[in-house]
Amino acid sequence: VQLQASGGGLVQAGGSLRLSCVASGNIFSINAMGWYRQAPGKQRELVATTTSGGSTNYADSVKGRFTISRDNAKNTMYLQMNSLKPEDTAVYYCNADIDMKEYGVDQTLTLTRLSDLWGQGTQVTVSS
Repeated sequence: VQLQASGGGLVQAGGSLRLSCVASGNIFSINAMGWYRQAPGKQRELVATTTSGGSTNYADSVKGRFTISRDNAKNTMYLQMNSLKPEDTAVYYCNADIDMKEYGVDQTLTLTRLSDLWGQGTQVTVSS
């Protein structure tokens, strides 16, 4: 099971970007998912999270500008980022808690919880 983030790039202040995070592998279900970011010289910080039921939570710095969403049928999470600011420049990482499925030789289903799974990150650069 792995997470693949994409959609980063260079944009001018005030512009928009849409990030995607696709989960792939032997997935039974995806629980909480989230976006985090890390700017140069700073610690990684939470941007937004979403539960399997659709509840969302945002960092104060992005409220009203960013929207997190997910398509459970596609095992995909999105982050729509509008009104981007230079201080949004960072590497953005996706994170998820996933239940992985495995079948034994007798076809017995085993579920394994993969907590705190990270994608590889995608660079977002906002120029002033």
